[in-house]
Amino acid sequence: MSDTPLAKSILITGCSSGIGYDAAHGMRARGWRVFAACRQADDCARLKAEGFEAPLLDYTDETTIQSALAEVLAATGGTLDALFNNGAHGLPGAVEDLPTDALREIFESNFFGWHSLTRAVIPVMRAQGGGRIVQCSSVLGFVTMPWRGAYNATKFALEGLTDTLRIEMRGTGVHICLIEPGPVTSKIRANSIPHFERWVDWKNSVRAEQYQRSLLKRLYESSGPDRFELPPDAVTKRLIHAVESPRPRPRYYVTLPTYLSGILRRILPTRALDWVLSR
Repeated sequence: MSDTPLAKSILITGCSSGIGYDAAHGMRARGWRVFAACRQADDCARLKAEGFEAPLLDYTDETTIQSALAEVLAATGGTLDALFNNGAHGLPGAVEDLPTDALREIFESNFFGWHSLTRAVIPVMRAQGGGRIVQCSSVLGFVTMPWRGAYNATKFALEGLTDTLRIEMRGTGVHICLIEPGPVTSKIRANSIPHFERWVDWKNSVRAEQYQRSLLKRLYESSGPDRFELPPDAVTKRLIHAVESPRPRPRYYVTLPTYLSGILRRILPTRALDWVLSR
């Protein structure tokens, strides 16, 4: 029998591009056995061609959540050292223009699916005596911005659930962490367009002029990187600390806007903070 220790294993979701894709490569470079999950079969095939184990996992499909985790556990002999919940999408639009079914859909992919996978992983980590569960939240999980109500809501819900879980898991050896990025290079804006076109009837909105003046330009016209935007490896660096440090932090800020928002939220009255965030 070999004396070489087995590589630690991590399941990362949303690996087709952006944060998840960079995290998969970054963790593999550090010697982790990476299961790089994607929602689309074509993306799984592409990552397998790059040498990853890439289970199909769609947060809106409970069958794939269970089958993906079963595939991981079969490959590792029943263990999993870390989970990085990451896959999510946006749904831009004014809150008054968001159909309730649109909110149900985005909560399935950005919140309920995460919870389902997390619940399935916890017994595995309990049985092995520990593990790390890292949630990719957002600066929009603790401050809000206009036109992003649906996404804001899913991330606020995620923060509340994760903070509760972290307290409840004290003493179990399972550490729970939040990563809260601000603007990071990804395809989330482009990927939100089909959801916006499906659900938001902006032409018949009382805000039609505002849509044309602001949101549509941001969605459909490329203006280069956002101010203070960082590449996705800024998130990967925080993920490495969260899963490798003996004392991981409860939350990790990423990008200057996240740090500034955290400070302003603590020191400003609500009306003043509303004014700043609406600019």
